Amino acid sequence: MKKKSNANMLAIDNTELVLALQELEKEKGIKKEYLLESIETALVTAYKRNFDSEENVKVTMDKQTGEVHIYAIKDVVEEVHNQNAEILLEDAKKIDKKLTVGDKAEIELAPKNFGRIAAQTAKQVIVQKIREESRNVLFDEFYNRKEEIVSGIVQKADSNIVVLDLGKLEAVMPAKEQIPTEKYHVNDKIRSYVLQVEKGLKGTPQVTVSRSCADFVRKLFELEIPEIYEGVIEIKSVSRDAGSRSKVAVYSPNENIDPVGSCVGQKGIRIQNIINELNGEKIDVIEWNEDPSIFISAALLPAQVMAVDINEEEKFAQVIVPDDQLSLAIGKSGQNARLSAKLTGWKIDIKSESQFREMIAKAQEENVEEE
Repeated sequence: MKKKSNANMLAIDNTELVLALQELEKEKGIKKEYLLESIETALVTAYKRNFDSEENVKVTMDKQTGEVHIYAIKDVVEEVHNQNAEILLEDAKKIDKKLTVGDKAEIELAPKNFGRIAAQTAKQVIVQKIREESRNVLFDEFYNRKEEIVSGIVQKADSNIVVLDLGKLEAVMPAKEQIPTEKYHVNDKIRSYVLQVEKGLKGTPQVTVSRSCADFVRKLFELEIPEIYEGVIEIKSVSRDAGSRSKVAVYSPNENIDPVGSCVGQKGIRIQNIINELNGEKIDVIEWNEDPSIFISAALLPAQVMAVDINEEEKFAQVIVPDDQLSLAIGKSGQNARLSAKLTGWKIDIKSESQFREMIAKAQEENVEEE
């Protein structure tokens, strides 16, 4: 279909171009084929603009040598009505004897000075595509690291936002994703959880990280405790007041494994590594149980529980604790009760033994009065 001629071949430092494309593919991960296709598309536009052409044209670049060829695409007809779009059958056969009416003929062009235009266009496209594809590669890389922990150097820190240098790009940690008890300083090296990765203006990746979310604690457990990473122990749920206290429910289907003991580690070394990362935040590790009464009792630790009355339909639990355990069960500002409710997914009402007895006595009096 194509009639090639070495005389018509456009020179734009082909060897140098191909070597440059190969180097880009190796260093930046930008596919050579992708760049060649982009250059070909840009050259079509450049040809039409510079030569004020209405012809349907096609540009090809040899993937191995970088040789550029330009073709006018015309319909083979018996009578020409539009010279820009049609070619006589007789002339078409001079290009390719197999062509018949209705076929498309590709006529190679050799416009004067197009080699220089092609070189300029190729350079512009390469620069543009390098930027564009570098952003895409970077976005894909960090999108794949979503929900992972990354290390970064603090570049900026104030009450509203912390900016981290992650090496290839910057990430932001808004105020709500910071641990309230922590102070961040420029050049501090900190770890954080990749919360969100989005494309910003011009496709630049925008990464949001967090140190306050419950998933940061979950991920730290995965990193510090091999049994969790390997799936031998499962984290069922996490509840957290960032900077103050976290509760983590763990479970193992293997009866020979103590999930709580494995997470705490010998002399508490495993859990201490996580506490140190969180600058002293207290962590309660609780064994998950499918029986909600047992699970709720465990979740309220360190308080001791006397009884749990379950309402399955409303997912409501009435919990009775000894009088001296009430404040411990509720916790400062209701923290222990709140975290336990979030951990278990149940509404929890805590009463002391005395309060419960008073409720029973009052209910009995009301029943007597009604009788």
